[in-house]
This record gives sequence, C-alpha cells and structure tokens, in this order.
Amino acid sequence: MKYSNQEVMQYVKEEDVKFIRLAFCDVYGVQKNISIMPHELQRAFEYGIAIDASAIEGFEDEVHSDLFLHPDPSTIAILPWRPEHGRVVRMYCNITHPDNTPYTSDSRSFLQKAVEDAKKQGYTFYFGAEMEFYLFRLDEYGKSTKEPYDYAKYMDIAPDDRGENVRREICLTLEQMGISPESSHHEEGPGQNEIDFRYSHALSAGDNAVTFKSVVKTVASRNGLFADFSPKPLENQPGNGFHINMSIKRGNSDEDLLPLVIPSILEKARDMAVFLNPCPDSYKRLGADKAPQYISWSRQNRSQLIRIPAAVGEYKRLELRSPDPTANPYLAFGLMIYASLDGLKKKDTLPDPADINLFTANNATLAKYEKLPSTLDEAKALASNSQFIKAHLPQSLIDAYCKN
Repeated sequence: MKYSNQEVMQYVKEEDVKFIRLAFCDVYGVQKNISIMPHELQRAFEYGIAIDASAIEGFEDEVHSDLFLHPDPSTIAILPWRPEHGRVVRMYCNITHPDNTPYTSDSRSFLQKAVEDAKKQGYTFYFGAEMEFYLFRLDEYGKSTKEPYDYAKYMDIAPDDRGENVRREICLTLEQMGISPESSHHEEGPGQNEIDFRYSHALSAGDNAVTFKSVVKTVASRNGLFADFSPKPLENQPGNGFHINMSIKRGNSDEDLLPLVIPSILEKARDMAVFLNPCPDSYKRLGADKAPQYISWSRQNRSQLIRIPAAVGEYKRLELRSPDPTANPYLAFGLMIYASLDGLKKKDTLPDPADINLFTANNATLAKYEKLPSTLDEAKALASNSQFIKAHLPQSLIDAYCKN
C-alpha cells in the first residue's frame, strides 16, 4: 500500500512502535540499517538521517563521508520476530548527498531510474524471484558448519525433508510483512531449499528480494541453523540459483513483447555477468546442475540461459537462469530493464531456440554457442569495456565491481 509520511507517523503512534529501522543496501546488495526512535521520524522524513558512508563497503571515503537516508513510507513493514510490545518496523530508504542530490552508488535509486525510464517509453516491468539456499547445522560455538540440516532430495517430504517447518515459518513471516510466497520445497542438494514468491512491480520486487534473504537468515538462526546463499556452498553438490522471472506490459495491451527483448538480453549477457554473478565461486556453479553456461534460449528447457516457462496470460514471462543469490537485486533488475528497452527499440529477430540438452550435447554442437564468462576476472574485463554498462551504470558502481 502507498502510505504517506503522515500516515506512517500516525501508525507508529497508534501501534506502540518503539524502533524504526531505516534500511538500505551497500553496492553489493547486502542490507544495512540504522534504528531511530519515533520522535526522530519527522526529521527523517523532512531532512533524512545522516550515516558514515566511509564505513560502508563500496561507498564514499573519509573525505566525503556524510550521506543521508530518506525513508520510503510505502515500504513500511513490521518485523514479526521482534516483540509485539514496543514493536519494530522497517522502511527502505533512498540515499542522497548532504545537498539532497541522489547518491549515484545507491543501487535502489538506480532501479528507480530504470523504472522511470521504462515508464516514459510506455512500459511496465514485473519481476518474480526464485532463490535457493542451504541450511547448515551450527557447531558448539554457534558457528556455521558445512553439515547439511538433512539429506533429502528434490521435493522430498518429511521425515526426510527436515526443512519443511523452517520454510513454513519463513513463508508465514513473509506474509506478515506483506510479501506473497507462491511455493516452497526441498531442492536437489542436501539441506537445500527454495521459496518462490509472486511477481510484483520492479522496485517492490527488489525490496522483496532483499527482505527475503534477511527473513530466511533470521528464521534459520531462530531454529539453530545457518542459511547459506553463496553460489556453491558444497563442492560436489548443486549451487544456489537466483532465477529471475520477468514480464513486460505496454499500456493496457496484451501483446507478447518477450520475443523482442530476448535477443538483447542474450547479446548483453556477458557484459552483465559480473553484476549477476559477482564472486569467484559464482563461476564454479555455472555449467553444472541446471546452471547455464552457454548463451541460448528455449521454451521450458532448463539447460538454457533463458527459458520461457509453460504459462499463459499474466503469468507469461521469461526466466533468466544464470544469476545467483550474491547478486544485488536492484542492479540485476535495472540492467535487465535497460537491456529490454534496447531490444524493444532495435526489434532484432529472435534466434532459433536451442531445443537440446546443452549439458549432454557434443562439442560440435556446443561450439555453435557463445559462452558466459568462465571466471570473475573475465566478467570484470567484459563489463569494464562494455558500452552498454557504461551507458547505464555510474562509474562508481562499475569500479566497485570491476576493480575491487
């Protein structure tokens, strides 16, 4: 719902809210926050709350350390795991310089700009996330081990699947925060789980993806477990994917625009890779256990980079299968929007689908397809030299991913 500043302040007063967490992300999509008391909320809305940017990875240095958080009232949500008396709520924030100009390394603002640019051209984008994670046991000191919580397999049930109660608690918590999970199940790896949630507008989908990770980690911790979102937690087991489902609407039209955007996303997949797969282990995941390695598309085929799931009407969408959960959702969604807008302008011909299993295809067949980067260094070099990336991302964000 779209709450005003005044409505939020009234809610805080009436619902016994004692702490307001102002949430934001660093350039890598890691959530941070600062808590304020209710009497500071008016100041937060009017002027923003100052933070020391030099202490945030990828932000400013000590010379330009002051940045301000401006809460977005439409994102208010109760944190259900905190006490009912003296409640805690959270709002996501935009980040500005002291003179109120937008901070260019604020990835949420980058996605907002992408949404606005799309709207000017008459398009609305929707995203839905499928994010996988492992549940590991803790040792006697409360540190994570690599011992899976169970050894169940894909879509197994209890008692083999020990994670069903944890997933249930996660889904109920998300619902209390206004997020709608669609399905949950055990994945292929030991202790590996997946929860999918309903598509929504791009910005709220970005907020939801960030919230999802924090909820999963919190619920896992409450159950004496560690939730691992890294791309390859166990060497010889499936990695964690962050499959991104995207659909597009032009005005009130029901036309299928996906054939126009797929060629452009395929063309730019290598340039975007460092932002979708930002750590060294990301490239250990690609090319195995249904994680794509080649730049291709098909319908329903899970060995491709892009697939078109079997769906009709409002659920018709494309699924990008290369990203992993270490990606910053705001950057991932924003880059997909800009790649799509480019495709909608160029109207390139959709290449033939790769209706084959690329995991079992012979070398002669595979030679016909371009590959995603095989290392982080290769991905950094591609992004650093990409005109597409330079045209849309500020240099500070490019440097954060390609130089560090």
